[in-house]
Amino acid sequence: MNRILIVDDTKSWLLFHKEVITDLYKDYFVISFAEDAKKALDIIKHNILNPFDLIITDLQMETDFEPKLAGEWLIEQIKSIKEYNNSKIVIISAMYNIEMIAKKYNVECLSKNLLIRNKLLLKFMFEKIMPFLNK
Repeated sequence: MNRILIVDDTKSWLLFHKEVITDLYKDYFVISFAEDAKKALDIIKHNILNPFDLIITDLQMETDFEPKLAGEWLIEQIKSIKEYNNSKIVIISAMYNIEMIAKKYNVECLSKNLLIRNKLLLKFMFEKIMPFLNK
């Protein structure tokens, strides 16, 4: 079973992501949630022996890591955990510099503004990073 961790401080976005993923893939993914970067890292460490296949994170959450954004801090932490080397990371955020941050950490990104207009963008993103979904 493929596992996803969704990290966002806005409950409506957590539910939006869950609904879109469930509509697209039914029960193919087991979905977990975290409301901030610190909780997400705790969940990630707790699942070190069975890493998440995909982590979706917002950038702007708690302000504890300034000048870095919370999502950026979280990505750095994930990248430092060798058990998560094969996990995919996608930033889904409304931040203006999302592409620059994604490129810096070699992860994928998707604008919330675009995703609201076209939910299929999430499907295209998933199929790009997890080609087995095309079958």
